[in-house]
Amino acid sequence: MDVNATEQARTPLHDAHVAAGARMTRFAGWSMPLHYGSQIAEHHEVRRAAGMFDVSHMTVIDVDGADGGELLARVLANDAAKAVPGKAVYSMLLNEAAGVVDDVIVYGRASGYRVVANGATRAKVLAWFAKHRAGFRAELCERRDLALIAVQGPGAVAIFADVTAVDAGALAPFSALEHGEWMVARTGYTGEDGIEAILPGSRAVELWQSLQAAGVAPAGLAARDTLRVEAGLMLYGQDMDESTTPLESSLAWTVAWSPRDRVFVGREALARQRAEKPRRVLRGVVMEGRGIMRPGHPVLTDVGEGAVTSGIFSPTLGYSIGFARVPRNAASDCSIAIRGTCVPGRFVKLPFVRHGIRVFQ
Repeated sequence: MDVNATEQARTPLHDAHVAAGARMTRFAGWSMPLHYGSQIAEHHEVRRAAGMFDVSHMTVIDVDGADGGELLARVLANDAAKAVPGKAVYSMLLNEAAGVVDDVIVYGRASGYRVVANGATRAKVLAWFAKHRAGFRAELCERRDLALIAVQGPGAVAIFADVTAVDAGALAPFSALEHGEWMVARTGYTGEDGIEAILPGSRAVELWQSLQAAGVAPAGLAARDTLRVEAGLMLYGQDMDESTTPLESSLAWTVAWSPRDRVFVGREALARQRAEKPRRVLRGVVMEGRGIMRPGHPVLTDVGEGAVTSGIFSPTLGYSIGFARVPRNAASDCSIAIRGTCVPGRFVKLPFVRHGIRVFQ
């Protein structure tokens, strides 16, 4: 992969995207496909059949050594011991004030671990691990040679198995297997069933073209964003960052408080906030009237003002939905200020959509 910081980096699939007519955009320093003509059509392909995303901009770090597990136990808010071989764990990396440095997935391997972090936070995450590595017999190796392809949708697992002869259907959710140089995980960022394949960059085009020939539709960043909001999934840099804690970002479930003697970075600050209760929380919000909420739009409640962190038009539902960080005790009804006009909205329990069907009340 081209990762020259002074230019837009390119994934191994860059030329394939251009040849397919993708509208390319700069994202986290990378040249990435925004869409291939219609983000709405790509969204529906994933919900109804199968779509695929190039996510090779993500940061992959292999953690090995006698103390690799202990290092992860120190820097992860979730319990690294859950990442046994073949299992995946979603967690936050926190700073000392319990702000979110990044959200990551940790895969347990036969020997060691694999951490997948965001592309935009690459330098920060690498520095964070290096800072906390002192005193641990642990080796960190960034895998720039690898590509990542996410195949998502109700037909994704079966098609992937047919194309690759990897029995991905035998995997439980948030499980992974290693097949030669490939790692195949039943994870994703769309709310649909699917596979995320981590493989040598030299094999990425072959897999991409084989999947496309089997009927999997290429999809870009725009569809990935609408899919993840419908699924109630947060985006680092918008819905959480170093100024917000997991308790303020609807991510309390990613924190493991047991065992009680495990000391992880940010635990003390987070425990204090937990005891006092956070003043603000992240909630799902729907706006069934006209207009589309966007990040930064003010959200007016009965106990004070908040703000939209992620806001979209939902292709599945036909109206605008999003997340808003608001005062903890806000009532269910609210208003979203859009260009000087207050549009009625209401808070709902996440997610909005599961397997293509509305699930909130």
